[in-house]
Amino acid sequence: MNIKSSRIKELENLCKEIREEILRVVSKNGGHLSSTLGATELIVAMHEVFDSKKDPFIFDVSHQAYAHKLLTGRWKEFDTLRQFNGLCGYTKPSESEHDYFVAGHSSTSISLGVGAAKAIALKGEQNSRVPVVMIGDGSMTAGMVYEALNELGEKKYPMVIILNDNEMSISKPIGAISRILSSAMASPFYQTFKKHTENFVDNFGEGAHYIAKRMEESLKIITPGIMFEEMGINYIGPVDGHNLAQLIDILQKAKELKKPVIIHAQTIKGKGYELAEGKDEKWHGVGPFDINSGASAKKSTQKSATQIYTEALLHLAKNNEKIVGATAAMPSGTGLSELIELYPNRFWDVAIAEQHAVTSMAALAKEGFKPFCTIYSTFLQRGYDQIIHDTCLMNLPVVFALDRAGIVGEDGETHQGVFDISFLRAIPNMTLFAPRDEKSFHQAMAFAAEYPYPCSLRYPRGSFTVTDLPEPLPFELAKSQLLRSNNSDILFIGYGNGVGRAYETAGFLDFEVNILDLRFVKPLDEEMLRGLSTKHKKWFVFSDSAKMGGVGSAILEFLAEEKILHIEVVSFEYEDKFITHGNTKLVEESLGLLPSQLALKITKIIDKSDIIVKD
Repeated sequence: MNIKSSRIKELENLCKEIREEILRVVSKNGGHLSSTLGATELIVAMHEVFDSKKDPFIFDVSHQAYAHKLLTGRWKEFDTLRQFNGLCGYTKPSESEHDYFVAGHSSTSISLGVGAAKAIALKGEQNSRVPVVMIGDGSMTAGMVYEALNELGEKKYPMVIILNDNEMSISKPIGAISRILSSAMASPFYQTFKKHTENFVDNFGEGAHYIAKRMEESLKIITPGIMFEEMGINYIGPVDGHNLAQLIDILQKAKELKKPVIIHAQTIKGKGYELAEGKDEKWHGVGPFDINSGASAKKSTQKSATQIYTEALLHLAKNNEKIVGATAAMPSGTGLSELIELYPNRFWDVAIAEQHAVTSMAALAKEGFKPFCTIYSTFLQRGYDQIIHDTCLMNLPVVFALDRAGIVGEDGETHQGVFDISFLRAIPNMTLFAPRDEKSFHQAMAFAAEYPYPCSLRYPRGSFTVTDLPEPLPFELAKSQLLRSNNSDILFIGYGNGVGRAYETAGFLDFEVNILDLRFVKPLDEEMLRGLSTKHKKWFVFSDSAKMGGVGSAILEFLAEEKILHIEVVSFEYEDKFITHGNTKLVEESLGLLPSQLALKITKIIDKSDIIVKD
């Protein structure tokens, strides 16, 4: 879509059409709504002033980039947003040359922009290319942002950063004066005047420098952005993020500066869809809904694992004042909202700062409290050093509760919670366990609350696979539970939600299998596994996790160390590749992991022609 020759009125009408299309598709498919509606004018202005084919367009998190997709040849495909084999809900270079980088986690954009600016400088392309970064105010809470700004302010690479302030105002605009100064500070006149003034006072010693500095500080005090200016980065704003003509003018001036510039744009979340306008978190990421009423499509009546976690933690917190907890900008998603409301002095949302969440909880553990650090599996990756250095090295009793473990569906590669077993299992002093259903979840939480060392439990997005499993035993360290025992040569080993998958798979077979709920992947129930190795020779592993370094690896390592070499182990964990987005069942089908598919694979592996699989 060519917008370069369009008039402002035409571009404003285009913004309206883009919003209508986003609203139509997201109401049907689900997706990120309020943030992307609010960023529409910003993105149209970016495309008017810059060229996304040559200028790196870098979107932080990138869930606000739907308008960018529509403006870069994907309007006809937009109906497939977040669908299996359809458009990704985030930027993805393999999808379009206009998408500079993969993005799904926050606060990476300015670092990417600095890297791109360095490459542009090395290539001598500063006069023809400039990185353009869009970052939200929430992402500004992560330390990585300030690491990047620190270097950018020192090196002065040309770069334009659009700070999309749509929720918490970093600094309130001061009426007409602020708007005038915002435009004036971007103008060639102001920048030239500033440079000439610096050259002039250089000839008159320290006194003149002092007076000039005080005058500059007096000017800045009536405008926000002192922090950025002091870091050596030009600041413009706050500006109205929905005033298209003003945005285009300021972006053009910022581009011409050939310096690092931050444009502070204030926008309204959900702009254009009255029901979503404002700060209501529920409109950030949504499932399908009715446009007229805003009512969500009918959801599953089964209780989600997150709901079970909330109930269990509330019960524990009511009876133990030492229990505390934190989440990183996901209080609703992780089920901590209710606890934060009931116990605001014991449970915290620390914003997008997983490293800080982990280390602060470690200090609380050092002081005798029992922290539950509640973070999505995919986001805990960001706090890995803090888990090792600040928690496990001191052997502190922090509980890491990992929501969204396994395939999460439409959010795709950047959000699939598949690596936590692999990266946590390698850490000394760390204990790993997982519940299989609601009852066992409550018992797992009771164990976690009393366990005096670092530990982690994982649970899926949505409900557990099977909810009518045998009665669970209380959790004991390194103790599994044999759920089904017979004379069959075949043993199914399930871990966490994988236990339900093992049961479902067994239901497609016309022969008996034994089923073990492993419960602990570190440490393993070595006594149970030794005993089972004398009875069952073919072991099949079921776990919603990466195969490399996962549950199957742990079992194979144990068998090798014990020199138990006659066991055939087959793991149905995820292969060594990133998993695409789409409906979870369709994604699992593409991976060959539906119970019916697994039953067929098992039949072929055991090579018994007299065994048939149920329809």
